[in-house]
Amino acid sequence: MLRWLVGLMLAWLLCLVAQPAAAEGRSAPGAAAVAADLGSSDGTPLAQVDDLRRQLDAIPAELDEHDDGRATLADINAIGQAAERIVTRRSGELAELDKRLEGLGPAPEKGAPADAPDVAEQRKALTRQRSAVDAELKLARLVAVDAEQRGADLVRQRRAQFRAALTMRTESPLSPSFWRNLRNAAPRDAARLQALGADLRAAFDATLKSPQRASMFGHLALALLLALAGPSLAERLLMRALPLRLPAARLRRTLLAAVAILTHVFIIGTALQLAWSAITLGGVSSDALHALQQASLRATIYASFVVALGHALLLRRRSSWRLLPISDDLARRLSPFPWWIAGLSALGTFMADLNAIVGVSLSAEALVQALFALLLALNVGAALGHIRATPGHGDTGAGADGAADAARDDGRPLWLGLILAAAGIAVGVAIVALALGFVALAGTVTRQVVWSGVVFASTYLLMQLGDDLCDALLSSRGSFGARVRDVLGLEARLLDQTAVLASGVLRVLLFFYMGVALMAPLGTDPDELFRRGTTVDHSLRIGDLTLSPQALLTAVAVVAAGFLGIRLLKQWLSARYFPHTTLEPGMQSSITTLLGYVGAVIVIAAALAGLGISVERIAWVASALSVGIGFGLQAIVQNFISGLILLAERPVKVGDWVVLGDTEGDVRRVNVRATEIQLADRSTVIVPNSEFITKTVRNMTLDSAQGRVLLRLPAPLDTDARRMRELILQTFETHPEILQAPAPSVTLEGVQNGTLTFLAIGYVGSPRRVSGVRSDMLFAILDALRGADMALSPPATTTVSPSSGTAESSPPAQPA
Repeated sequence: MLRWLVGLMLAWLLCLVAQPAAAEGRSAPGAAAVAADLGSSDGTPLAQVDDLRRQLDAIPAELDEHDDGRATLADINAIGQAAERIVTRRSGELAELDKRLEGLGPAPEKGAPADAPDVAEQRKALTRQRSAVDAELKLARLVAVDAEQRGADLVRQRRAQFRAALTMRTESPLSPSFWRNLRNAAPRDAARLQALGADLRAAFDATLKSPQRASMFGHLALALLLALAGPSLAERLLMRALPLRLPAARLRRTLLAAVAILTHVFIIGTALQLAWSAITLGGVSSDALHALQQASLRATIYASFVVALGHALLLRRRSSWRLLPISDDLARRLSPFPWWIAGLSALGTFMADLNAIVGVSLSAEALVQALFALLLALNVGAALGHIRATPGHGDTGAGADGAADAARDDGRPLWLGLILAAAGIAVGVAIVALALGFVALAGTVTRQVVWSGVVFASTYLLMQLGDDLCDALLSSRGSFGARVRDVLGLEARLLDQTAVLASGVLRVLLFFYMGVALMAPLGTDPDELFRRGTTVDHSLRIGDLTLSPQALLTAVAVVAAGFLGIRLLKQWLSARYFPHTTLEPGMQSSITTLLGYVGAVIVIAAALAGLGISVERIAWVASALSVGIGFGLQAIVQNFISGLILLAERPVKVGDWVVLGDTEGDVRRVNVRATEIQLADRSTVIVPNSEFITKTVRNMTLDSAQGRVLLRLPAPLDTDARRMRELILQTFETHPEILQAPAPSVTLEGVQNGTLTFLAIGYVGSPRRVSGVRSDMLFAILDALRGADMALSPPATTTVSPSSGTAESSPPAQPA
């Protein structure tokens, strides 16, 4: 279909006959001319303000009936940009002059001694120069404002023209008068087409008679070869080369589809450009031929893009590479429609441009719009019929592939159903409007339906490509993500979250530009819409605070770079610097944590400064919220201050064994709000930092890392106390984990109620080993006493205390 379209356009160009449309005289320069006057940032002279004013005044204030205003709007925008450039340059020069004048000091008042002659002369020259720069600056600002107002007024006129065209009613194509008017205007239209054909034949004949004749045939042969064999050959090469250079992931499918579309468009566009260059090698051309060349290129490139996009999404012969979740049967039935819709919409657009170039009658223009609106509506309706007729089950006879396709067809999303329903209603409205004579409305509706489908399909492809790129480059599953994880020491979960977040940001941007693109046929130039959407100078003012896209991007970049730098610094300190110091691990952890919090505060302050929120404003907000913080956030502030005290004074540090009430365990992490304590059963208790400041805390490893095993062993009054002491002491001395310095001891603590109480104390290397060693000692002592025909009497108690603390009793134990 596309090759047929290119051939049809070439044949049409060879047989067209039309008079070149007289170019509308306009003294205002084009956008390119104004852009040339802009200069560049490397010192090129700027445009003169007086020239810009004359150019702006020369632009007509009212649009012509047949002028869509796009070229005029481009000229106005170029003039406005030139004026803004002058404003920027002169503002900097004015600020520099003010600094130089300030350096000379204040001007002498009346009666005061005069300046030195050289100072007075310099002040006079600077003042005169400042007045000139200030005057030019004010004039440039006035031109920029006028250009903006003229552009806005032009946009309003274009919208009014568009609304008027939609409501205009002509003769219905079903009425005899429509065809009678067309027959009456046919001779005049044919004469205009013959004039254009004469220009085209003149250019062709001039090339045939020139020395470039052989080059012309070479260009035409190459163009024909590219158009016929180029797309299929490029697709085969991409299918063989690209998958070998990409990982086995979804990125293969989406990237191959995107590259194939771009390659297809480039090849077809190059082919048509070669054909046109072959015709104009003789040097004969005209404004009408140039406009015809541009119209044919636009139509062909658009058609090639739509065809390539439909082929990439459907992939009738390679279901495993298909991007759309549809069955093979539906893909096969939909495969012809991208060709027909692309060919008809591109040909209709080309014919509309051709009518504008030669200035055909209103009847001929209405016929072209009605014909292509009807054909497009019928094709879109047929495609929607195939989609609606497809059941929610795939091919039953396709084996495993059919089952997979069937699973993909189930559960059609609600938004897709709404889009299909809206498209069906639009097709019906277009046909009814066409029958009633609202040809412009019917053409606009059908073009909008086709354009919306192209925009939706392009957005879907770009979303899939963005998701696959983020997954391949940022997630931990990709090779690049794995290298980033190894270099930066990031967690796999954090990388996956970053990939999902980046994908979400890309989707939001694509949704924004999808909405901008959907509005393009509705009376606004897409170039204007995208220019507005990508302008970073627009801002949002909230009170005295101005938020602009550029400031937001700067703040985001500062936050991202700042936190990345903090993480790299902390990693370097922990892995490279601290191991070569004598700082203990607890101090290293405290320093790293404090640096992280201080760096985070600095980064956030810098980001807020990038947004225009200074430190003074932050302090003012903090003071305004101090009452609320004092009451509502009292506990959080108390824990925060307590955390800073813990990190600074370090009464409790990472690695300490502490006892806080009923909680006993290792300090694993000290944060600014809470401290993490790991218990003996490997569970973690989160304790607010204020608990360590306001309550009594036993730090069993503050001065010494040793733990103490303390046993209180009751025995009957008639027990041989010395023999029992020797047995208990021998048991302590033989245990491998009991330290010999300080040496274990066994003393007779007292005699009460007919019971001897022996106090046995032994020291171990760590308080974490006290519980296990105590159990071992009890088993060993009981065995030794039974071997010596000795026994304990109830109650028998055991207590563990730090090496420098006082002994405490534990709850009574059961009789041994």
